[in-house]
Amino acid sequence: MKLKTDENLPVEVAQMLRAAGHDAVSVLEQDLGGWADPGIAGICQAEGRVLVTLDADFSDVRAYPPKSYPGILVLRMKRQDKQSILDFFPRIIRMLQLEPIEGRLWIVTGERVRIRGGE
Repeated sequence: MKLKTDENLPVEVAQMLRAAGHDAVSVLEQDLGGWADPGIAGICQAEGRVLVTLDADFSDVRAYPPKSYPGILVLRMKRQDKQSILDFFPRIIRMLQLEPIEGRLWIVTGERVRIRGGE
């Protein structure tokens, strides 16, 4: 699966995804830090990459309709410090293997996953 991690996530998240066999890059590795959300979303569309982010703006299905994107995964964890994210991410990697994300918005909290799109 092709994924792009947003600049608000540790670069190690992209490394974890690569270690799990995914084609993953981070916004920072591509020198896209500071780009506006629509620009990042457009690059993900062009590259065919699922966006993985902490940015709740990407949860707005009017601005970012799930069917228009390879997938959007928004983490809405109570604790968003680096270690909490890194500790939680193996769970997300397992979910990516079990549930399709293409054309969908996943909103992942520590307790549940809400999925929009894919209808």
